[in-house]
Parts: sequence; C-alpha cells; structure tokens
Amino acid sequence: MTRPNLLFVLADQLRLDACGYVGSPVGATPNIDRFAGESADFTNAVSGYPVCGPYRNSLFTGKYPSSTGMVINELRCMPDDGAISHVLTRAGYDTHYIGKWHLYGRDHTPEEQYCPPGPHRLGFDGYWASYNFHHRYYSAFYYEDTSERREVDGYEPDVHTDMLLERLTASDGDRPFAAILNYGVPHDPWTWDNVPEEHASAYRDYEFGYPRTYREGSAEYWSPRMGRAWWRETVHPDLPMWQQVYHAMIANLDWNFGRVLDGLDRLGLADDTLVVFTSDHGEMFGAHGRIAKKIFYEEAVRVPFLMRLPGVTKRGSTDACLDTPDIMPTLLGLLGLNAPDSVEGMDLSHCARGESGPEPDAALMQGMGHTYQWLDGDEWRALRDKRYTYAIAREGDAEYLFDNVEDPFQELNLASDPDHRAVARDRREQLRSRMARLNDDLHPTTYYRDAWTRDRCVVRSAARSAT
Repeated sequence: MTRPNLLFVLADQLRLDACGYVGSPVGATPNIDRFAGESADFTNAVSGYPVCGPYRNSLFTGKYPSSTGMVINELRCMPDDGAISHVLTRAGYDTHYIGKWHLYGRDHTPEEQYCPPGPHRLGFDGYWASYNFHHRYYSAFYYEDTSERREVDGYEPDVHTDMLLERLTASDGDRPFAAILNYGVPHDPWTWDNVPEEHASAYRDYEFGYPRTYREGSAEYWSPRMGRAWWRETVHPDLPMWQQVYHAMIANLDWNFGRVLDGLDRLGLADDTLVVFTSDHGEMFGAHGRIAKKIFYEEAVRVPFLMRLPGVTKRGSTDACLDTPDIMPTLLGLLGLNAPDSVEGMDLSHCARGESGPEPDAALMQGMGHTYQWLDGDEWRALRDKRYTYAIAREGDAEYLFDNVEDPFQELNLASDPDHRAVARDRREQLRSRMARLNDDLHPTTYYRDAWTRDRCVVRSAARSAT
C-alpha cells in the first residue's frame, strides 16, 4: 500500500481572524481562503501553549508541554523516540524540515543556531534546512547537516518556498514524503524593511484602528522596563503601523502558500498529499492591555487549522475542540498509521473525514510563565470548549470564565457571576481532573528551572526523565 504524502505548512503568529475565510475584510489571504474551501476546517482549533518552542515540542510529540518539559523558549528539548517524524521514518517516509526549529538553541548566539543531526532533531532524518531562531527575513540563514552557516539570498519565505518545491521536484517518488514547511512570517519585528515592497504597498495607507478590547496596558510580564510609560511611548503610537506590516507579511505568506499549492498541482502530487495549514499561535495587538501571545485570550490561542486530502477529508467545518497534542495522532490517523502509546492527544481524523466519533470535551491550554526568561508571575491553565473559556492564573489566584458565544471579545468575566456558578464549578473540577491526569500543577516558572532543566536543557517533565 502506498501511503499519502504529508505537507505540513506552519505559519508563525498568524491569528485566525486575520484570514479572509473567517471574515477578515483586509483581503490578504486569497490562496488560504481558496484552500479553506477545499478543506476540513477545524473551527475550534487552538494553540495549546501559545509560545513558539512549547507549541512545536507539543506538535511533534503529541504531548502536553507539562509532559515534554518545554515550558518556555530557548530550552533544549528532550529527545523523544515517539515523535511523529520517528513514526513516519519507520513507516518508510522521507522526512524534510525547512524553517525555524526553536527546540535546540539555549539562546540566540550563533553557536546555538545549529541543531546537528541526531536525537534533538526528533526523527527528521531527511533533508534539513533550519535554524533555531531569528525573524529578520532579509538577513536570514540556515544550516543543513554541518555547522556551515548558509546565507539566504532574498526574502526568507520566498526562498523557503523555492527550497521546498526543489525538493519535491527532485523526489523520485519511490517513497512518500513528509515535509514540514515552517514560515517565519508574520512574526515580528513589524518594520517596513522586513517585508517586500510589492506586499507592503497595499497596506501602507490601510487604516487599522485599535482592537475593541484595547486598553492602555503594560508588558511587564515580558520585561520590567516595559511598563505603562513604555506602552504609551511605543505600543500606542506604533500599533497601527505594526498591523499594516503584519498584514503585508500575511500577504506574502499567502502568495507563497499559493505557490506551494500550484507546485503540488504542477507536479501531479495534489491528489496524493495530505496538506495542512495552521499557525503556532496568534497575537494580542493591545487587546485586554496585552501584546504578543502566551495568554488564554482568543486573539492569542485561536489559529487556522485546515486539512485537505482529496477523497479522504470532507470539505466543510467541524467544531471539534482540536488542541495541539491532537494534531500528531490526527495526522497519523489520516495517513493510516497508529500513534505511539506515549501520545496524549486524541485522534480526530474521523472529524476530518466528516464522520462521527469521540471528541475532547475541551482543549486544555497551559502557560508556564515568561516567554524565555525564568521570571515568575505569568503562569496559568485554561480549558476552552465549544462555548466557554475557563482559566486560572497563579498571580492573584485569579479565575476567569468567558462565554465565547454571547461574548466573543471576552469582555465580561463570569467567574463570580451567580448565574454561572454551576458552569464555573463544573469547569473548575474538569480542569483539576485534566491537570491531575497529567501530573500537572500550577508551579511558578522558577520551579521548572530548578526541577526540570540543567543549563537550559530539559532533563525531565511531569511525565518522564531524559534517557
């Protein structure tokens, strides 16, 4: 039996509501919109941990961040023989990885950008063109199987698309391929010199306002110097321009995704390839007085999740609560492969086929603290089901309950509302139960530093120790 190919296209920091197919009026995503019309659309998909490194480790292992131990960025992950690429390699797939890795480097120095062949690539043993972290797209670089730094000549997303299409063109077809294409856009910095003019020109005069839930805030959870004065001097005046560049980057992302789809058609691969388009997390843009991601609000956690395998997936939407650990078993299910016992997510491939079957009651989302520093104070856990988001935060012992149907902008916290006492109690118990099953606790960030890492290398988690 010849199995389908897999092409997994991952954007970085793309909010769901920036896509035209869910109602964005900006018009930056015609190719993504066309693909959505051909795909199974998981309308309740969320990022289980809306931060780059924790998301990716969860994606590739099918485990929650509390079980991978990747609790913030700039940590070196634990090897994992049950990761998806190991499974695919054992099944005869030729695996490729192009783009940001963010699971090896312990800082942003040149020495930490190269991930050598071996267990920290989590089974991606085929073509490798990657780096740990950067987002300057006109001064990009990557590494293959040696520590020789290779400079990117041009705009990185364009070159990454060229690289993928070259690999697919050169494929002899004897083995199915599984390729990950990890675009860096539309992740900041949002400056005009970080996006091509042909895409920037359409958005330089576009009038972006402030989110409905915008309020003057601070980013002290990011850095102590980013207080309210910094917000007034930086975020408030620059936010319209940030959104202009963000959508220009999305336009470039969409153009390149269209090139990928056209390439599959041209090479005769479209009918035999499971194509997935998604993002690792969103972006707050000042909503609720926050920037960046790493929080349970809709702007940060809701992402597009589209799957197309002609003759297998059903066009249309499914409202299953797809979480990041569910992605690996769902992909394997559509490819006709079994997930390892180590996987904690649920196989939702039947939802992509348009069939009935078991679904999660809710997505469990985790936040272990700062994006990359060992700073206490921004730890939380949350559940998101088809109607409510329930969250607890360690700071201030805070509790949140939002009705996402009646209050899609999450403006009214119902946690202490008498009419929602039963709902809050039910979600509170459900969250406690889910956390207990994972041996997860709401620790301060420095607990993970002391108990789970050595020299920023993950050596254990709530579920395992490194071997």
